[in-house]
Amino acid sequence: MDEIRAHFRMQAEACDRLGSPFTAKVCRILARQLDETTRTGKTVLRWPGDVHADAVSLRLCGALHELVLADADAGLAACYPPNEVDEDAIAATLAKAIPCFDDRLAAGLANPPQTNEIARSALLLPGLLMIARESGLLLDLREIGSSAGLNLLFDRFHYRYGDTGWGDPDSLVRLTPEIRGKAPPLGGALSVRSRSGCDIAPLDIADPAARLRLRSYVWADQAARLARLDAALAIAAESAPRLVQMDAAGFVAEALAERTAGGSFVLCHSIMWQYLPETTKAAIAALMKDVGATATTIAPVHWLRVEPLSAGDAFATLSLTQWPGGETRHLARCDYHGRWIEWLGQP
Repeated sequence: MDEIRAHFRMQAEACDRLGSPFTAKVCRILARQLDETTRTGKTVLRWPGDVHADAVSLRLCGALHELVLADADAGLAACYPPNEVDEDAIAATLAKAIPCFDDRLAAGLANPPQTNEIARSALLLPGLLMIARESGLLLDLREIGSSAGLNLLFDRFHYRYGDTGWGDPDSLVRLTPEIRGKAPPLGGALSVRSRSGCDIAPLDIADPAARLRLRSYVWADQAARLARLDAALAIAAESAPRLVQMDAAGFVAEALAERTAGGSFVLCHSIMWQYLPETTKAAIAALMKDVGATATTIAPVHWLRVEPLSAGDAFATLSLTQWPGGETRHLARCDYHGRWIEWLGQP
């Protein structure tokens, strides 16, 4: 139990760093309050797996936020942003809400967090542009850990990096990451020939319950993130990307087997690698290396990802491995939620 309570406190520290003081307060309160008098508390405190890898704290925070978004509890909603109340008031309200909605909250713990953070497209875009510039080919985009697949629609968003813009100026989604140091290069034409993604539990945006769950994982005091998500959902409602429910390694194997010449095959993902089993990670790495060995200039293979290089890193890194050659370049340091990017250049 001490490890689980420490997990909630560690998540609180992460939320503070990532600009969500409200979620940090909730995590600290839950670390103190949870006990085995409720099904929710018992499920958390007796969690059978790795509480860190399973992001148990964020599962419970999401389940609580879903109650607010669904207008299920006026008292709980009154303690959530945009309202401002002190930590004691939040603690008193949570003490009432958890037993009141015990079964619903316990059921919500079964769902792993899926933020489908739209701002991460602004971290991937410079890498995708680099691939298009260097290969001169159309992109065949394949994403793992896609959630609702919203980042597969990256070319339907508008971006601004300092004084430079890219994309549809009339898009509902407008991404403006802070530039630290050099701005990323945005030159060259980019066109997607095909796109698809996979997830072990993909979210169908046509399902109101799935949309509610997706919105619930956005931290309650980050209104701009929620607005971006809602705008991307509106775009996806007109032309949803192709998603399949599948293990990531199996999806990568099938995608690599189906690739054709005349396009750049791009495997991409963002802030999901940590949730994969080690066997799955190893399988994907082996697949990419083996198929990469057969890559040619008319059928290249690229692996683009926004992930921390080491567990506990304070920032993620935009990394690109390309075949032929198998060279890996670390292109940028990035905020986990896409708030800033620091371009490192091309070594």
